[in-house]
Order: sequence, then C-alpha cells, then structure tokens
Amino acid sequence: MSTEMQTFTEKYDLLGCIQCGRCTGGCPVTVRANLNVRQFVNDAYDEEKLEELARLADIWDCTACHTCAVRCPKGLKPLEVLIGLRSIIVEGGKVEPTVRDALQSVLLEGNPWEKSRAARSDWMEGLDVKIADSEVPVENLFFVCCTIAYDPRVRMVAQNMVKILNKAGIDYAFLPEDESCCGSEVFTLGEEGLFEMQVEDNTEYLNEFDAKRIITLSPHCFTTFKKQYPDLKAPVIHYTQFLAELLKEEKISWKGEMPKKIVYHDPCYLGKQGDVYDEPRELLKSIPGAELVEFERCRERSLCCEGGGGKMWVESESKKERLADTRIKDAKALDADIVAVACPFCVLTLEDAMKGLGYEEEMRVAEIMELLGENLDI
Repeated sequence: MSTEMQTFTEKYDLLGCIQCGRCTGGCPVTVRANLNVRQFVNDAYDEEKLEELARLADIWDCTACHTCAVRCPKGLKPLEVLIGLRSIIVEGGKVEPTVRDALQSVLLEGNPWEKSRAARSDWMEGLDVKIADSEVPVENLFFVCCTIAYDPRVRMVAQNMVKILNKAGIDYAFLPEDESCCGSEVFTLGEEGLFEMQVEDNTEYLNEFDAKRIITLSPHCFTTFKKQYPDLKAPVIHYTQFLAELLKEEKISWKGEMPKKIVYHDPCYLGKQGDVYDEPRELLKSIPGAELVEFERCRERSLCCEGGGGKMWVESESKKERLADTRIKDAKALDADIVAVACPFCVLTLEDAMKGLGYEEEMRVAEIMELLGENLDI
C-alpha cells in the first residue's frame, strides 16, 4: 500500500468503517440523488479509484449536514471522505467556475460572495454600533458572518441584534471590516490549503481581542469555530444561546402578542453539528400568543435544507424535488403561519422554496432574529 493511500485511509479512518450502511440509510439527499456514502467509503480503500471517484458528480450532492456522522455507530464522519475527494478535484483546478470564483473571493476579499471587503460593514449604516478595539476588553465579541453582512435579506439579523444589545445595556463589540470568512464553506468545498490559512489568520486576529466570549450569528461560523479552531482563546456560543440567557435574566421584554402558529426548522449546523436544540425553542415559546409546533423530522432528525456544504455554489444534477420544497410542504401540512429558522442559509433556501410553491400568501419564512426584532421592545 502506497504512502498516499495510507494517508487518505488514515486521515478519514476508512479502516474503522464496518459498512453497516447507516450513513446512506439516513442521508437525506438519497431521496433526490444517487449519492451513496457507504459505497464511496468502501471504494476509497482502493488507491487506484481515488481519481475516478473524485470525478463523479455525486460527491457534490453532499450538503455536509452530518446526518451520516450522527448515525455512524463507530463515531466516524463519512461525509469527510467526500470532502477529501473534492479536495483532489480542487487541487487539480477542475472545479466549476462558481466554486472557483467563490474560493478566489475568500482569498482576495475575505468572503465567498464576490463582494468588496470595504462593504462588509455597510449593514451598520444608521445604527449606533460599538466597534471592537484590541486595547479595550469586552465581554461579548460578535462575529457577523459573510452572508449576513452582505445579503440584504438577512442583514436584519445583525441589525436587530445591535438594537437589542443597546436597549439591554450589554457590554459588546462587533468586529470592523477586517472580519473575514470563517472558512466553513471553504472547508466543505475541499480547498484545504485556503481553509488552513483562514484558520491561522482568523485565530491570530480574534485572539488579539480581550473578549470573554465570541458570539456568532451564523451556525456555520459557530460550528466551524467550535470544532476546527482549537487555538481560540475565547469560548464560542451561538446567538440563540446568548439571547436565551438574556431572556432568563429578564433583560429583554415583549411589546405585544403574536398569535401565530410557528414551526421551528433545526439548521443542520446548529443542531446536528452544534447540539443546540433547546435555546431557539425557548425564545420562540416565550413570544406572547405564539404557538410552537414541531416537524415530524426535528432536532437530530431534522431534514436538511440543502443550503450547506458549498451547495450555494454547486447546482445538483438531480431534477427531483428539493429538500427545501419538502420541508415547506411539511410546514403547510401543519398549517404553520411561520417557518422559523436560526441560519441565514436556511432562510434563503426555504424562502425560495416557499415562493416557488406559491405559498407566500399563506406563510412566511423568518429568521428568529427577524421575529424578535418585530416583537421585542427595542
């Protein structure tokens, strides 16, 4: 066995796989694509097959939802075999233009959306935002996320957070335009070298601040920092955990009732990967007049929206019903007025599905911060 094959086998612990098939059996993508994670793990034993496997379109159907990792009885992460195969393609420079451009944008501008770094703080316009200073200690250091910073649809996540913080008198600071992509999508797209550079640079930058904790607005940043940034000095939490604390301490209050039926969609990166399930529900349950209902597939069984794993930049070849469409249909069956989420990618994918199905007059997709901004006394 060659050194190269040993490296691939050891890196992804292929010898630990018992080929039970629980990964493929639980993979949500299998209902609309030919992806067979177990088969990829099995075939990757053969060094001569790696290049051939890497050229298969199926490797790009994975959304990195981590369902396979949750179900694996050996504690393995089968999805990372697919990411490893993507790396072979990326290193060979044979990726789709959309992937290439996203990765180049991270390298040059610190975000995958091909936006100027100078515009990263535009969302702050008109707000009294406290900016982090490495010379001034701060209790809560906020990391915004590329998508929230640049996408007009989800900017209100950061904007409403600022209003809540100022109203509650919280000691906080947001990073200036020097903030860069956490590298979540860089990792799942298979650009290992760029991801390692992002981890190194971001760790050095974030550690310059004397912060008691780092609060992320996106689950993608949350899980990436928690699991793949071992040298961060400050602990990392998601904003729903932070706001649940404020709720218990009675530092935030409601201004009225919202008599709506709400169903909460567990984002894969917050639930399956981050093990945060209760805090978002606590926030939604606390809204006066609101009724919280549950999907049949919820918590660790939540159905992926297909927004993660670099899927924003890779279109699936499958023409079958998208998982986001299935999710919205499930919400409609529950007679839900609102599909609440706590992830910018979920907002975009589920809202597109809702509009595509023609349900926009009957329900809405809303980020939890959007609902709080409408109902909190801020």
